[in-house]
Amino acid sequence: MRRVILALALALAPGCSRDGAPEHMQRARDAIFEKRPDEALVEYRKALDALRLDDSAQAQVLKARALKGAADVYWLELRKVKEAVSVYKELITQCPESPEALEGRVVLAELLRVHFRDLRGAIDQLTAALARNPPQSAELHYQVAKLYFELQDYQQCVLESRKLVERFATSAFVDDAIYLQAQALHMQALKAEPGSPEVPRFRQEASRTYADLITRFPDSELAPHAVFETGKLKAEAGDNEKAIETWVQALKNHPEPATVQDAIARARRRIAATTPEEVGSRASAFARPQAGPPPRNSIEAVGGSADERDHGD
Repeated sequence: MRRVILALALALAPGCSRDGAPEHMQRARDAIFEKRPDEALVEYRKALDALRLDDSAQAQVLKARALKGAADVYWLELRKVKEAVSVYKELITQCPESPEALEGRVVLAELLRVHFRDLRGAIDQLTAALARNPPQSAELHYQVAKLYFELQDYQQCVLESRKLVERFATSAFVDDAIYLQAQALHMQALKAEPGSPEVPRFRQEASRTYADLITRFPDSELAPHAVFETGKLKAEAGDNEKAIETWVQALKNHPEPATVQDAIARARRRIAATTPEEVGSRASAFARPQAGPPPRNSIEAVGGSADERDHGD
Protein backbone atom coordinates (compact mmCIF):
# COMPACT_ATOMS: atom_id res chain seq x y z
CA MET A 1 0.00 0.00 0.00
CA ARG A 2 2.78 2.39 0.87
CA ARG A 3 4.34 1.72 -2.54
CA VAL A 4 1.04 2.51 -4.30
CA ILE A 5 0.65 5.77 -2.39
CA LEU A 6 4.23 6.73 -3.20
CA ALA A 7 3.66 6.02 -6.88
CA LEU A 8 0.53 8.18 -6.91
CA ALA A 9 2.34 11.00 -5.15
CA LEU A 10 5.11 10.92 -7.72
CA ALA A 11 2.58 10.91 -10.53
CA LEU A 12 0.88 14.01 -9.16
CA ALA A 13 4.04 15.85 -8.18
CA PRO A 14 5.11 18.95 -10.18
CA GLY A 15 7.51 17.94 -12.92
CA CYS A 16 6.10 14.56 -13.76
CA SER A 17 3.95 16.07 -16.51
CA ARG A 18 7.01 17.22 -18.46
CA ASP A 19 7.30 13.69 -19.81
CA GLY A 20 4.59 14.60 -22.32
CA ALA A 21 6.17 17.92 -23.36
CA PRO A 22 8.83 16.46 -25.67
CA GLU A 23 6.13 14.52 -27.53
CA HIS A 24 4.08 17.67 -28.11
CA MET A 25 7.19 19.52 -29.27
CA GLN A 26 8.05 16.77 -31.72
CA ARG A 27 4.51 16.90 -33.08
CA ALA A 28 4.89 20.66 -33.43
CA ARG A 29 8.08 20.25 -35.44
CA ASP A 30 6.43 17.64 -37.64
CA ALA A 31 3.50 19.97 -38.24
CA ILE A 32 5.86 22.77 -39.29
CA PHE A 33 7.60 20.42 -41.72
CA GLU A 34 4.22 19.45 -43.16
CA LYS A 35 3.20 23.12 -43.53
CA ARG A 36 0.57 23.04 -40.79
CA PRO A 37 1.65 26.01 -38.63
CA ASP A 38 -1.63 26.39 -36.74
CA GLU A 39 -1.40 22.80 -35.56
CA ALA A 40 2.21 23.41 -34.56
CA LEU A 41 1.09 26.29 -32.34
CA VAL A 42 -1.44 24.04 -30.64
CA GLU A 43 1.24 21.46 -29.88
CA TYR A 44 3.67 24.07 -28.54
CA ARG A 45 0.94 25.39 -26.26
CA LYS A 46 0.23 21.87 -24.98
CA ALA A 47 3.91 21.44 -24.26
CA LEU A 48 3.96 24.70 -22.29
CA ASP A 49 0.85 23.65 -20.36
CA ALA A 50 2.57 20.41 -19.46
CA LEU A 51 5.56 22.36 -18.12
CA ARG A 52 3.56 25.02 -16.30
CA LEU A 53 4.08 23.69 -12.76
CA ASP A 54 7.60 22.36 -13.28
CA ASP A 55 10.47 24.56 -12.08
CA SER A 56 13.27 22.10 -12.78
CA ALA A 57 16.24 22.97 -14.94
CA GLN A 58 15.20 20.48 -17.59
CA ALA A 59 11.72 21.96 -17.71
CA GLN A 60 13.21 25.44 -18.24
CA VAL A 61 15.19 24.14 -21.20
CA LEU A 62 12.06 22.66 -22.76
CA LYS A 63 10.01 25.75 -21.97
CA ALA A 64 12.53 28.03 -23.73
CA ARG A 65 12.51 25.79 -26.78
CA ALA A 66 8.71 25.67 -26.89
CA LEU A 67 8.36 29.45 -26.58
CA LYS A 68 11.04 30.07 -29.22
CA GLY A 69 9.37 27.54 -31.49
CA ALA A 70 5.96 29.17 -31.11
CA ALA A 71 7.37 32.67 -31.68
CA ASP A 72 9.17 31.49 -34.81
CA VAL A 73 5.97 29.97 -36.16
CA TYR A 74 4.12 33.24 -35.68
CA TRP A 75 6.88 35.16 -37.44
CA LEU A 76 8.40 32.84 -40.04
CA GLU A 77 5.38 30.77 -40.98
CA LEU A 78 2.35 33.00 -40.37
CA ARG A 79 3.93 36.48 -40.56
CA LYS A 80 1.89 37.58 -37.57
CA VAL A 81 4.22 40.24 -36.24
CA LYS A 82 2.30 41.36 -33.14
CA GLU A 83 1.82 37.78 -31.94
CA ALA A 84 5.47 36.96 -32.63
CA VAL A 85 6.65 40.02 -30.67
CA SER A 86 4.43 39.03 -27.74
CA VAL A 87 5.80 35.47 -27.56
CA TYR A 88 9.43 36.56 -28.02
CA LYS A 89 8.94 38.92 -25.07
CA GLU A 90 7.39 36.08 -23.06
CA LEU A 91 10.43 33.94 -23.86
CA ILE A 92 12.82 36.68 -22.70
CA THR A 93 10.83 37.21 -19.48
CA GLN A 94 10.44 33.55 -18.53
CA CYS A 95 13.80 32.19 -19.69
CA PRO A 96 16.16 35.21 -19.79
CA GLU A 97 19.40 33.22 -19.57
CA SER A 98 18.58 30.66 -22.23
CA PRO A 99 20.27 30.54 -25.65
CA GLU A 100 16.78 30.82 -27.15
CA ALA A 101 16.23 34.13 -25.35
CA LEU A 102 19.48 35.47 -26.83
CA GLU A 103 18.32 34.52 -30.33
CA GLY A 104 14.88 35.91 -29.56
CA ARG A 105 16.31 39.31 -28.60
CA VAL A 106 18.06 39.61 -31.97
CA VAL A 107 14.91 38.73 -33.91
CA LEU A 108 12.79 40.96 -31.69
CA ALA A 109 15.13 43.91 -32.28
CA GLU A 110 14.64 43.55 -36.03
CA LEU A 111 10.86 43.30 -35.71
CA LEU A 112 10.75 46.39 -33.50
CA ARG A 113 12.91 48.34 -35.95
CA VAL A 114 11.21 47.35 -39.19
CA HIS A 115 7.56 46.97 -38.23
CA PHE A 116 7.14 49.40 -35.32
CA ARG A 117 9.98 51.91 -35.91
CA ASP A 118 10.84 51.41 -32.25
CA LEU A 119 14.54 52.10 -32.68
CA ARG A 120 15.18 52.64 -28.98
CA GLY A 121 13.49 49.35 -28.17
CA ALA A 122 15.64 47.61 -30.78
CA ILE A 123 18.79 49.13 -29.26
CA ASP A 124 17.74 47.92 -25.81
CA GLN A 125 17.29 44.35 -27.07
CA LEU A 126 20.62 44.29 -28.90
CA THR A 127 22.43 45.83 -25.94
CA ALA A 128 21.00 43.12 -23.67
CA ALA A 129 22.10 40.49 -26.17
CA LEU A 130 25.61 41.98 -26.28
CA ALA A 131 25.83 41.72 -22.50
CA ARG A 132 25.83 37.93 -22.99
CA ASN A 133 28.95 38.22 -25.19
CA PRO A 134 27.53 36.17 -28.09
CA PRO A 135 29.69 34.95 -30.99
CA GLN A 136 28.14 37.54 -33.32
CA SER A 137 28.97 40.48 -31.02
CA ALA A 138 30.72 42.52 -33.71
CA GLU A 139 27.71 42.29 -36.03
CA LEU A 140 25.28 43.19 -33.24
CA HIS A 141 27.44 46.13 -32.20
CA TYR A 142 27.41 47.35 -35.78
CA GLN A 143 23.61 47.08 -35.81
CA VAL A 144 23.49 49.24 -32.66
CA ALA A 145 25.68 51.89 -34.31
CA LYS A 146 23.43 51.90 -37.40
CA LEU A 147 20.34 52.31 -35.24
CA TYR A 148 21.85 55.40 -33.63
CA PHE A 149 22.52 56.74 -37.14
CA GLU A 150 18.85 56.15 -38.01
CA LEU A 151 17.89 58.03 -34.86
CA GLN A 152 20.11 60.90 -36.08
CA ASP A 153 22.10 60.58 -32.87
CA TYR A 154 25.32 60.98 -34.83
CA GLN A 155 27.53 61.58 -31.81
CA GLN A 156 26.54 58.25 -30.26
CA CYS A 157 26.89 56.57 -33.64
CA VAL A 158 30.50 57.76 -33.80
CA LEU A 159 31.17 56.44 -30.29
CA GLU A 160 29.63 53.03 -31.01
CA SER A 161 31.51 52.70 -34.30
CA ARG A 162 34.80 53.50 -32.60
CA LYS A 163 34.10 50.94 -29.87
CA LEU A 164 33.53 48.27 -32.49
CA VAL A 165 36.81 49.07 -34.27
CA GLU A 166 38.71 48.95 -30.96
CA ARG A 167 37.11 45.79 -29.55
CA PHE A 168 36.80 43.72 -32.72
CA ALA A 169 39.84 44.76 -34.71
CA THR A 170 39.87 41.55 -36.77
CA SER A 171 36.16 41.50 -37.50
CA ALA A 172 34.76 41.66 -41.01
CA PHE A 173 32.64 44.60 -39.84
CA VAL A 174 35.57 46.95 -39.15
CA ASP A 175 35.51 48.61 -42.59
CA ASP A 176 31.73 49.01 -42.32
CA ALA A 177 32.12 50.60 -38.90
CA ILE A 178 34.81 53.03 -40.10
CA TYR A 179 32.66 54.08 -43.06
CA LEU A 180 29.63 54.54 -40.81
CA GLN A 181 31.72 56.61 -38.40
CA ALA A 182 32.87 58.88 -41.24
CA GLN A 183 29.28 59.28 -42.44
CA ALA A 184 28.13 60.24 -38.95
CA LEU A 185 30.91 62.86 -38.70
CA HIS A 186 29.92 64.17 -42.13
CA MET A 187 26.30 64.49 -40.99
CA GLN A 188 27.43 66.38 -37.89
CA ALA A 189 29.16 68.87 -40.19
CA LEU A 190 26.00 69.27 -42.25
CA LYS A 191 23.79 69.67 -39.17
CA ALA A 192 26.05 72.15 -37.38
CA GLU A 193 25.24 75.84 -37.38
CA PRO A 194 26.64 77.48 -40.54
CA GLY A 195 29.82 79.37 -39.73
CA SER A 196 30.37 77.39 -36.56
CA PRO A 197 33.97 76.26 -35.89
CA GLU A 198 32.53 72.78 -35.47
CA VAL A 199 31.85 72.55 -39.21
CA PRO A 200 35.49 72.43 -40.42
CA ARG A 201 36.42 70.23 -37.46
CA PHE A 202 33.79 67.63 -38.32
CA ARG A 203 34.77 67.80 -42.00
CA GLN A 204 38.42 67.22 -41.18
CA GLU A 205 37.60 64.29 -38.89
CA ALA A 206 35.32 62.77 -41.51
CA SER A 207 37.99 63.17 -44.18
CA ARG A 208 40.62 61.54 -41.95
CA THR A 209 38.27 58.67 -41.21
CA TYR A 210 37.55 58.06 -44.90
CA ALA A 211 41.31 58.16 -45.54
CA ASP A 212 41.83 55.60 -42.77
CA LEU A 213 39.35 53.26 -44.45
CA ILE A 214 41.02 53.68 -47.86
CA THR A 215 44.48 53.02 -46.39
CA ARG A 216 43.55 50.05 -44.23
CA PHE A 217 41.07 48.41 -46.58
CA PRO A 218 42.01 49.39 -50.16
CA ASP A 219 40.20 46.34 -51.53
CA SER A 220 37.00 46.93 -49.60
CA GLU A 221 33.90 47.59 -51.68
CA LEU A 222 33.45 50.68 -49.52
CA ALA A 223 36.82 52.20 -50.51
CA PRO A 224 35.62 53.84 -53.79
CA HIS A 225 32.59 55.21 -51.95
CA ALA A 226 34.94 56.67 -49.33
CA VAL A 227 36.91 58.40 -52.10
CA PHE A 228 33.71 59.85 -53.54
CA GLU A 229 32.54 61.08 -50.13
CA THR A 230 35.93 62.70 -49.56
CA GLY A 231 35.36 64.68 -52.75
CA LYS A 232 31.99 65.81 -51.44
CA LEU A 233 33.61 67.10 -48.28
CA LYS A 234 36.08 69.15 -50.34
CA ALA A 235 33.27 70.55 -52.51
CA GLU A 236 31.24 71.51 -49.44
CA ALA A 237 34.30 73.34 -48.12
CA GLY A 238 34.42 75.34 -51.39
CA ASP A 239 37.47 73.61 -52.87
CA ASN A 240 35.92 72.48 -56.14
CA GLU A 241 39.27 71.94 -57.86
CA LYS A 242 40.38 69.44 -55.21
CA ALA A 243 36.95 67.84 -55.27
CA ILE A 244 37.26 67.23 -59.00
CA GLU A 245 40.73 65.73 -58.57
CA THR A 246 39.37 63.38 -55.92
CA TRP A 247 36.36 62.37 -58.01
CA VAL A 248 38.56 61.63 -61.01
CA GLN A 249 40.38 59.15 -58.77
CA ALA A 250 37.04 57.68 -57.70
CA LEU A 251 36.08 57.08 -61.34
CA LYS A 252 38.68 54.30 -61.59
CA ASN A 253 36.64 51.78 -59.63
CA HIS A 254 33.42 53.40 -58.42
CA PRO A 255 30.41 51.12 -59.11
CA GLU A 256 28.30 54.07 -60.31
CA PRO A 257 30.56 56.18 -62.57
CA ALA A 258 27.61 58.23 -63.86
CA THR A 259 27.07 59.57 -60.34
CA VAL A 260 30.71 60.59 -60.10
CA GLN A 261 30.68 62.19 -63.55
CA ASP A 262 27.57 64.18 -62.61
CA ALA A 263 29.31 65.48 -59.48
CA ILE A 264 32.35 66.49 -61.56
CA ALA A 265 30.15 68.32 -64.07
CA ARG A 266 28.37 70.25 -61.34
CA ALA A 267 31.67 71.24 -59.74
CA ARG A 268 32.96 72.48 -63.08
CA ARG A 269 29.83 74.58 -63.54
CA ARG A 270 30.37 76.10 -60.09
CA ILE A 271 33.96 76.94 -61.01
CA ALA A 272 32.87 78.49 -64.32
CA ALA A 273 30.19 80.55 -62.59
CA THR A 274 32.70 82.11 -60.20
CA THR A 275 35.56 82.90 -62.60
CA PRO A 276 36.14 86.64 -63.40
CA GLU A 277 35.41 86.15 -67.11
CA GLU A 278 32.13 84.43 -66.41
CA VAL A 279 31.12 86.97 -63.79
CA GLY A 280 31.90 89.81 -66.23
CA SER A 281 29.94 88.28 -69.06
CA ARG A 282 26.98 87.69 -66.79
CA ALA A 283 27.11 91.27 -65.55
CA SER A 284 27.24 92.66 -69.11
CA ALA A 285 24.19 90.63 -70.02
CA PHE A 286 22.14 92.88 -67.74
CA ALA A 287 23.46 96.16 -69.17
CA ARG A 288 21.03 98.17 -71.37
CA PRO A 289 22.22 98.39 -74.97
CA GLN A 290 22.76 101.93 -76.32
CA ALA A 291 22.62 102.80 -80.04
CA GLY A 292 24.70 105.98 -79.81
CA PRO A 293 26.36 108.35 -77.34
CA PRO A 294 24.37 109.04 -74.20
CA PRO A 295 22.19 112.18 -74.14
CA ARG A 296 23.98 115.18 -72.66
CA ASN A 297 20.92 116.80 -71.09
CA SER A 298 17.24 116.23 -70.44
CA ILE A 299 16.03 117.84 -73.71
CA GLU A 300 18.26 115.68 -75.84
CA ALA A 301 17.10 112.70 -73.84
CA VAL A 302 13.51 113.20 -75.02
CA GLY A 303 14.43 113.85 -78.64
CA GLY A 304 15.27 117.57 -78.77
CA SER A 305 18.39 119.14 -80.26
CA ALA A 306 21.28 120.61 -78.40
CA ASP A 307 20.20 124.12 -79.54
CA GLU A 308 16.82 123.83 -77.87
CA ARG A 309 18.56 123.91 -74.55
CA ASP A 310 18.97 127.68 -74.93
CA HIS A 311 15.52 128.55 -76.22
CA GLY A 312 12.82 126.65 -74.51
CA ASP A 313 11.12 127.07 -71.23
